[in-house]
Amino acid sequence: MNLSAEDMSNKFWCRVLSVLCGLLLSFESIWSQAAPDSSVVKKKNPAVEKARPQQRSKKSAPKRKTVQRSAQRDSTARRNGKMNAETKQSSQSKNSAATPHFVPITDRWEGASPTPYELNVKGHWYDPYNQNKLKGDYPLFGQNTFLLLTASSESFGEAARVPMASGASTNNPLSTNFFGNGDRIALAQSFRLSLELYHGQVAFRPRDWEFRFTGAYNRNYVDLRENNNVNINPARGSERLDQQFALQELSLEKRLLAYSEHFDFVSLRLGIQRFSSDFRGFIFNEFNLGARLFGTFNSNRFQYNFAYFGMLEKDTNSELNTVFDDRTQEIYIANLYRQDLFTLGYTGQISFHYNKDRASYYLDDNGFPVRPALIGASRLHEVNAYYLGWTGDGHFGRWNVNHALYQVLGYDTFNPIANQRTTINAQMAAFELSYDVDWKRYRISALYASGDPNPINSSANGFDAIVDQPFFAGGPFSYWNVQAIGLLGVRLVNKLSPFPDLTPSKTEGQANFVNPGIWIANAAFDAEITPKIKLILNSSYLRFANTASLQQFLNQPAIRNDIGIDYGVGIIYRPFLNNNMNITLSATGLTPLGGFQDVYDTKQTQYTIFSTLVLTY
Repeated sequence: MNLSAEDMSNKFWCRVLSVLCGLLLSFESIWSQAAPDSSVVKKKNPAVEKARPQQRSKKSAPKRKTVQRSAQRDSTARRNGKMNAETKQSSQSKNSAATPHFVPITDRWEGASPTPYELNVKGHWYDPYNQNKLKGDYPLFGQNTFLLLTASSESFGEAARVPMASGASTNNPLSTNFFGNGDRIALAQSFRLSLELYHGQVAFRPRDWEFRFTGAYNRNYVDLRENNNVNINPARGSERLDQQFALQELSLEKRLLAYSEHFDFVSLRLGIQRFSSDFRGFIFNEFNLGARLFGTFNSNRFQYNFAYFGMLEKDTNSELNTVFDDRTQEIYIANLYRQDLFTLGYTGQISFHYNKDRASYYLDDNGFPVRPALIGASRLHEVNAYYLGWTGDGHFGRWNVNHALYQVLGYDTFNPIANQRTTINAQMAAFELSYDVDWKRYRISALYASGDPNPINSSANGFDAIVDQPFFAGGPFSYWNVQAIGLLGVRLVNKLSPFPDLTPSKTEGQANFVNPGIWIANAAFDAEITPKIKLILNSSYLRFANTASLQQFLNQPAIRNDIGIDYGVGIIYRPFLNNNMNITLSATGLTPLGGFQDVYDTKQTQYTIFSTLVLTY
């Protein structure tokens, strides 16, 4: 068959293109086998993908020169098949014998060692500063099961002057005042051992499971200089030495669900555990027995907690847990956090608390009745209180903000001061604003807890918390917050609580919503003098919101509202630039004003001087 010049030309160029494609594919095959890192990043190679046979669409272009293109496709398929076989054989050879670029490591912890360097020190079990299996730097066994062991010692010493009733048998025979010598000395030594055993790749996602244990031992001594205060029996004198061992944590946590690519999760923790229901612990901050369902959603923008606590009794003198003695009190808590609410860096929270404190009769470890309290008409009663709260913490620009607002509703089947059933309706608000300037922080804050204006009606309007321990308005560097100030079988204010609730104990007594309430205006200054030394200056003005309940309780008219001027100074010293050793020194004072003078019949300045030494491994 005679071909025209045009057909011969087309046939020639087809053969030329076929040869060029073959050379290109051969070069690509050789290059892909020689490239050492082609399998590290799994990306498609455009040249290889272009050379691979593709399935033609049904709507392909019209067929032209069928014979030549069909032969070309057959030739290409044969070459691709040979190339794929060579690539597969090369991949298998790489997996079977390690090359310098692909070294299999079966243990990514013990098998991997850092480059030799003079500052790399081999760790030991007793060395918390370098890599240590006891501190969670290496897995205890396997590749993802870790142990974190923490041991701590806290040594505490305090000298204070606190109003102290002289009791039925005074320690000083020449004392005629109702309130005797208020000088007090207290010493305490505590040891804690915490163990966390957990599993999971926790660098980017929550733990798969966790077992947590914390055992605590406390030995304490106190000399109150007055009888009938360390024990109900005045023959015991003014001194007391006590000790207590407790399980502060014994819990098991399991991640139930992980349901997003951003590691949102749902977990459950059961057992004795610590839980603080808001940013500062205004309502509930406690180690106790309970169940907690918690998690996140929307890429961790939201966090939530659903918690239930069947409260354990506390040891009176150390405030540690007893060994599974039921408190007959149930706490239900639900809260929701939203990060970056309104602006970046601010987190908001809404919460609900329910305190169901059943009627019970209980004597503390020193023999004093705490349930029901020896105040007014003492009678067994039940408290049901519902708290609705909105709190927030974060910053707006350079201004740091923390706030809380709570409304409490409910009922008390018999309030001992009102001498009847009462309906609870009380409020609390707190606000703190601070500003950082280099190594200095300036803080102002205010707190309001409503007081009961009419203690003999059926409405209880004084605010009280469940088990609070807020670091607010000075915290431990405030005399009012750090001391438990007694008053006729109860306490005007409990230790580490700002609320004057007239209860015998924060941990063992029942909440009382017929109380005077309080106003606190605070100014403070923090300074990082050096990386090792921090200075805290604190001052507050204290005022009762309403003294009607105090007048009813003490049968004393015209008690003024002013409590006093509270001030303190504290120094925190970290000699090793870490938390392995912390030394805290503090001196606080309270200059009484009209209301405090009316209640305690004294103008003498009250004070506290204390020091703590905390060692942590």
